[in-house]
Amino acid sequence: MSKVAIIQFPGSNCEYETAKFVESCNIEADIIRWNCSSKEFHRYSAYVLPGGFSYQDRVRAGVMATKLPIMKELELAAAENKPVLGICNGCQILAEAGLVPNLGGENKIEMALAPNMSNDKPKGFICDWVYVKIKNPENCVFTSMFTSEDILPIQVNHGEGNFIIEESKKELISQLTMIQYCDKDGNIVPSNNVNPNGSFQNIAGLGSKQGNILAIMPHPERAIFSSQIPGWIDSKWVSHKNHSFSNGDVTLGPWKKMIQSLSYFLENSKVLQT
Repeated sequence: MSKVAIIQFPGSNCEYETAKFVESCNIEADIIRWNCSSKEFHRYSAYVLPGGFSYQDRVRAGVMATKLPIMKELELAAAENKPVLGICNGCQILAEAGLVPNLGGENKIEMALAPNMSNDKPKGFICDWVYVKIKNPENCVFTSMFTSEDILPIQVNHGEGNFIIEESKKELISQLTMIQYCDKDGNIVPSNNVNPNGSFQNIAGLGSKQGNILAIMPHPERAIFSSQIPGWIDSKWVSHKNHSFSNGDVTLGPWKKMIQSLSYFLENSKVLQT
């Protein structure tokens, strides 16, 4: 049976809710430490790097974690086409490790997560709900069950979420799975109230060229149940939440499809737990 590993780094603080996120679609999940053995690490069929502040964001967010031996093991697992998801600090770690977008296939750094900006001025830490759409969802393990028309509410909690892409790679990312900030009607516009951190092309998340890795700055694990959606946002999911509550139902929310997509891949791929 396939099992997913949630990698706990020193400073991670979202590993338990991330495990619940995975388990919400009946996939087994274990929280493993950054210093686990190679044998233990490779028992798993997929990996999630959760949010937090690994190594207190020293130097810059995510970079210290990339120097750990476990990241070499993660590179090997990714090369075997095992799915890897990085959320918030996990997204930053994947970028610093060169695993996303990995257009050259050599795990070289091709993008960075810079401090949040607004009108070319530092914006500081952001904690808010935003909307996103997914471009080319069919090109990534974690988004295959979404459509490009889905407008999805999601929470952002970060200070360094500004996607900066290497100049020579900007045109090449157009075919990758790209999660983009949009307004409530699905329009991808660069205004500050839509793009919270100044990211290039409103990028909130980006898949790898190979399609088995996704790095996303917002927190999908905080919108897996309809009960997590705040009542003040303008979204069909609020009506969905109110309807489910009136029926005494605890319904899965807008990001259920992310784990359902992973589940489908694990059930239908040749990646087996050893």
